[in-house]
Amino acid sequence: MLKEITVEAAPRAERGKNEARRLRLQGQIPAVLYGGGKQAQPVSVNARQIHQILHSPTGHNTIFQVAVGDSREAAMLVDWQYDPARGVLLHSDLQRIDVTKKLKAKVPILTHGDPKGVKTQGGLLEIVTREVEIECLPADIPEHLVVDVAELGLHEACRVKDLLASDRWQVLSDPDKILAHVVALKVEEVKPAEAAPEVAAATPAEPEVIKKGKQLEEGAAKPEAEKKEPKEKGKK
Repeated sequence: MLKEITVEAAPRAERGKNEARRLRLQGQIPAVLYGGGKQAQPVSVNARQIHQILHSPTGHNTIFQVAVGDSREAAMLVDWQYDPARGVLLHSDLQRIDVTKKLKAKVPILTHGDPKGVKTQGGLLEIVTREVEIECLPADIPEHLVVDVAELGLHEACRVKDLLASDRWQVLSDPDKILAHVVALKVEEVKPAEAAPEVAAATPAEPEVIKKGKQLEEGAAKPEAEKKEPKEKGKK
């Protein structure tokens, strides 16, 4: 989608980690502008502007103007890198765009409605695919595509082919690819066999000391009986 946004870019002659660090301290990030039948050009761009574009409703599908000196060209973001620890932009790639030619873009999917399989059958709506690929003119890239899930019952799904057709773009993703479906909630049951160890654990085992004590008592009774026998023989 075309936007009235201009990103100021400056040619970048030096490269390397030190140069990238210096640019970031100035609020800039290293970038590369390429495509359009021209050579790739290393540039520096305003990090805040790129961040705002990525977090706009059209996101990375936003078509904006890149100004390098007196030259202005339509472009879009095709790659970017964030620092995972600090959450700051480190680098971006910009592609020149011919607004008169069709291009391929990935567009997010939004669901509309409350599935009857959730409201009346106790199911759960699960989103399987969050974006699809389309082909269209840059000015016709939609912010998102909507799929109606209100009529989905339990174990039913909506697919790419269920998206509303448009003469402004063509969907390239597999028509049978599932976008969302209603699944049954999983209920975990406790098996009787699993409860058996708990019952066994509830009954305390007889201490080993007591067992040994019994053995000693039983063993001590036998020698007394053996000693009495000789005395009885002697009396006879």
